[in-house]
Amino acid sequence: MVISASRRTDIPRFYSPWFFQRLREGFVHVRNPMNPRQVSRVSLSEEDVDCICFWTKDPLLMLPRIPYLFEKDYPFYFQFTLTPYGNDLEVNLREKSDIADTFIELSKLIGAERIEWRYDPIVLNDKYTAAFHRRAFGEFCERLCGYTQVVNISFVDIYQKIKRQRNTALIREITEEEMVLLAADLADIGGRYGMEVRSCCEEALLSVPGIKKASCIDGELIEKLLKRPIKRAKAASQRPGCNCIDSVDIGAYDTCSNGCLYCYANTSIQTAVKNQKLHEREGSLLLGTIAENDKVTERIVKTI
Repeated sequence: MVISASRRTDIPRFYSPWFFQRLREGFVHVRNPMNPRQVSRVSLSEEDVDCICFWTKDPLLMLPRIPYLFEKDYPFYFQFTLTPYGNDLEVNLREKSDIADTFIELSKLIGAERIEWRYDPIVLNDKYTAAFHRRAFGEFCERLCGYTQVVNISFVDIYQKIKRQRNTALIREITEEEMVLLAADLADIGGRYGMEVRSCCEEALLSVPGIKKASCIDGELIEKLLKRPIKRAKAASQRPGCNCIDSVDIGAYDTCSNGCLYCYANTSIQTAVKNQKLHEREGSLLLGTIAENDKVTERIVKTI
């Protein structure tokens, strides 16, 4: 079983004490986002967890706890998002130069093969132009060279949640031609720094020389970490073109206060901030507690 921690929220930044408590207790409860009264009990024992994928934009507070993963022999890797936007798009993030320092510190701690950089999503507007992205991407590549081997790129999708809260002057639809032209430049820049550039879900970009298909829950990387072949069952309920293998996400929507205006996982920043106050470090759920009318079932472990 692969644990995704998490597409729905930034566990390393906001909830790492809770996550490591769950590892020590050996299980976690997860609400079904489509039916909140249904709760799964997910094993987190070393025997049942084949690999953990961490998703984050700032894992600084988690770094002191990472040795525990090696001590208990949990295979793991990071999808680390680092983009060049300011607080107009990513409201509550630290200075990107400081986050890049954290990226390098994490890479030194766990190894470059365990950290995939996400330059994602790419937003184009009057401020964040194609020329801006070429320059910013190149500067990041120069700085992160040797500290990661893969960079995953993707262009912003206008999900329904984003439509309700977005500033249309900041986030607009991007044409396929714009995507292909910019992606070609990014592939060339990344290649100069020894980074494999991959595209997430935009099939048109796979025709661009130097770009390969991305997998965030990366079966190839997991095989390398486990040093054995795995069953690569395709992930269900992901957007068209997703190349991820199956995983169990243990996060909750509307619980991340990074404040990214393009985020599909939040109804609003205000809702996320409010919900974070309901988090209990010692609780088995990331948000709230088990109620009497909740139906709790054991999640079947699917080994890979």
